[in-house]
Amino acid sequence: MADAFIYDAVRTPRGRGKPDGSLHEVSTLRLAETALRAIKDRNGLDTSLVDDVVLGCVDPVGEAGGDIARAAALTADYGQRAPGVQINRFCASGLDAVNFAAAQIMAGQHDLVVAGGVESMSRVGIGASGGAWPVDPAIAIKSYFMPQGVSADLIATKYGFSRDDVDAYAVQSQQRAAAAWGDGRFRNSIAPVKDVNGITLLDHDEHMRPTTDMQSLASLKPSFQMMGEMGGFNAVGIQAHPEVESINHVHHAGNSSGIVDGAAAVLIGNAEAGEAIGKKPRAKIRAFANIGSDLALMLTGPVDVTRKVLKRSGMTLDDIDLIEINEAFAAVVLRFQQAFGIDSSKVNVNGGAIALGHPLGATGAMILGTALDELERTGKSTALVTLCIGAGMGTATIIERI
Repeated sequence: MADAFIYDAVRTPRGRGKPDGSLHEVSTLRLAETALRAIKDRNGLDTSLVDDVVLGCVDPVGEAGGDIARAAALTADYGQRAPGVQINRFCASGLDAVNFAAAQIMAGQHDLVVAGGVESMSRVGIGASGGAWPVDPAIAIKSYFMPQGVSADLIATKYGFSRDDVDAYAVQSQQRAAAAWGDGRFRNSIAPVKDVNGITLLDHDEHMRPTTDMQSLASLKPSFQMMGEMGGFNAVGIQAHPEVESINHVHHAGNSSGIVDGAAAVLIGNAEAGEAIGKKPRAKIRAFANIGSDLALMLTGPVDVTRKVLKRSGMTLDDIDLIEINEAFAAVVLRFQQAFGIDSSKVNVNGGAIALGHPLGATGAMILGTALDELERTGKSTALVTLCIGAGMGTATIIERI
């Protein structure tokens, strides 16, 4: 089996996913094009060597529909021989795009692939693609469907995380992200987004709120209490987990992931492909895994899939130097740390989606690049990247710096 190496990783900055966000005027196609063009131009890539372009996109409808990967590759002036495919595993789509590409390379069917993801949440909108899961009783009832925020509150209640706990984690995320930007840790991997005239629209993550503190967060009301109580979803959660007598609603906009726009691209290939393009690998993909997890808790998949990928790779968490876990909600990360008995010293050391934002289909590829940059900056060796996923799933990838 061939090794799959990471040769480069880039991302756009994350723009606020609202009409007043800096990237709202930029189409999904142009966002994806920016990332694909950056990976091509900064590596002097002969795109006739690219066997596939794999992009995650959670809401592939409207301007984001119709195989955005192929359209973006052509717009980014890739050769017509470079095909493209769009995939969707909800929030893990960008990381799974990388894993799909790596699997093709390991199997010997591809030599060089560009993988990543894109999401314009300000233009297409979360949930725009619909689906049976929330609305068809045939699946909603048996899957204990509830909004993810209610599931996050169920996790907090079941595992004993207070409002102060989740708020303190959110403050830490903001502080770490601000410190990382202040120290220039993201600079090398950012592809600024420009308009048709070449004028830069955004070159930094604009969702951050560095002045966030416990006092400012304390003024925010729980976001999911009404839908939990009035919508009947608390009863669903308690039915699935009767050991929980009532749900304590602790999550709000300040300790949940931000809605943003963005795209990312990762260049992956075997050793021969690296020689062909004249590049040395930055890291090797050691292992990856997916798993189904508790349907009502929904967001505890990172715990389950981490156990699976560590077993598959013959490693333990002691072998992992850095961990990137998507901050969909503060309780997701707190539960991960609790389950494995680890502190925050090697988890999301540069902040996460609470501060930076979560552009759904792009996030997995983005945080993979963040982990790679941090390994190189600190001289450390291995990183675990993982995300929780809607409908109760988890995805994880282990990389090793070369």
